[in-house]
Amino acid sequence: MNPPSRTPAPARSAAAIQRVLRHIHENLNQALALSELAGLAGLSIWRFATVFRQQVGVSPHRYICRLRLARAQALMRQGMPVASAASEAGFYDQSHLSRHFKTEFGMTPGQYLTAASQPRARQAFQ
Repeated sequence: MNPPSRTPAPARSAAAIQRVLRHIHENLNQALALSELAGLAGLSIWRFATVFRQQVGVSPHRYICRLRLARAQALMRQGMPVASAASEAGFYDQSHLSRHFKTEFGMTPGQYLTAASQPRARQAFQ
């Protein structure tokens, strides 16, 4: 039988989520399974999803998706083709990026690039 931990449960959960967040940021372009992330946190999948949402404010999937979208946006602004940016940011392919991009921003990556290239809009997109 393990002795009881001296660290309170919320502090242990917060530390576990911080470990997971570091792992996500370091491996953003890799496949990140919920079971893998829960294992890093030392929690069941269901408990992990609950604790993650409580501490981060969104589900693990949405958090990862938003990070990948931000990465893809930055790469596209630097001139990388959409398909390459999608792959580099961790999306399966260009259509996977486009689907999430349109859901999150209300426009396709191509529309975003067109809007971002307009002189007045450049400041808003950077």
